[in-house]
Amino acid sequence: MIITSQIQRNVATIDENSSVLDAAKQMATRYIGSIAVTSAYGIKGLFTERDLMMRVIGEGLDPAGVKVGDVTSQPPVAVKPDADVERCLDLMKENRCRHLVVFDGETFIGIVSLRDMVALMLDEKEHLIARLKEYITS
Repeated sequence: MIITSQIQRNVATIDENSSVLDAAKQMATRYIGSIAVTSAYGIKGLFTERDLMMRVIGEGLDPAGVKVGDVTSQPPVAVKPDADVERCLDLMKENRCRHLVVFDGETFIGIVSLRDMVALMLDEKEHLIARLKEYITS
């Protein structure tokens, strides 16, 4: 199973010099768990809910006074659009992350999350179950 159908292509972004508070507000407004942090050179990394809790709140830092680029998970763990689910899950496990960025060559395509991978696997299993039921009852 390849991940192409699960790539979130309309990705929220924020400049690396913006505050963590601004990033958190944007994430809350959009109901998302991560935001791509950009620099003059492209995608610098991902800022996630986990980064907010562990690197800012957990360290007693003021979200309004910390630049998001200073507490971003970087470099981001990247995959190609034709990566398979198993490879993505292995990378997430190895790197202890829940999000991967997707690049086609040098071009940023989007993000896939652990939730996306689980949804894809469940869809595949449901499709298989439906086919087996059809086979058994025909």
